Amino acid sequence: MASEFVLYTYFRSSAAFRVRIALNLKGIEPEFRFVHLLRDGGAQHKAEYSAINPQELVPALVHNGHTITQSLAIIEYLDEIVPEPPLLPRDPLGRAQVRAMACAIACDIHPLNNLRVLQYLKHELETADETRLAWQRHWMKAGFAALETMLSSSETRGTYCYGDAPTLADICLVPQLANARRIELDLLPYPTLTRIEVTALAHPAFEAALPKNQPDAE
Repeated sequence: MASEFVLYTYFRSSAAFRVRIALNLKGIEPEFRFVHLLRDGGAQHKAEYSAINPQELVPALVHNGHTITQSLAIIEYLDEIVPEPPLLPRDPLGRAQVRAMACAIACDIHPLNNLRVLQYLKHELETADETRLAWQRHWMKAGFAALETMLSSSETRGTYCYGDAPTLADICLVPQLANARRIELDLLPYPTLTRIEVTALAHPAFEAALPKNQPDAE
């Protein structure tokens, strides 16, 4: 029987990585449709996919014929239709704190390092490889330094970003740290972040969502 959930994904996309983690935590097994972001100019730019997501970004989740885009919106949707285990704390302040950490990654760090930004820097602004790498490392270091300060002094931090169970914040953190490792960013200045990462990657939902474990991994 076909799944009622269809996920358009690419193994290396950190936004798709987030959604895969959330689906795993909720025990949802979607049908995967793979959108290769580099081959033949990028499948995300083809008419077939742009009809699904006019932003030409992954992921996109189709549930019962309705398409949802933007990873944070998808994850909160999943949390509302499948309440257990919760991905946000029950109290308003806790929810705001977790959302703030998630947005610090998904809205401030990730967009500046996204593929389309890097491609624009390369093709339109004709920047050198070393310049683009310095750009990526600069914005990741700035974001991680702030998160390290936030989490190292947090009274609500447990083995995860908030308490002792995964939340939206951890779902965003782990893929961004994976991106940092791809560009060989020194993570020693962020011991709190990397300790949380170790905890998260011991969880089957995070481990199964890793890029290397995807059917389209190269």
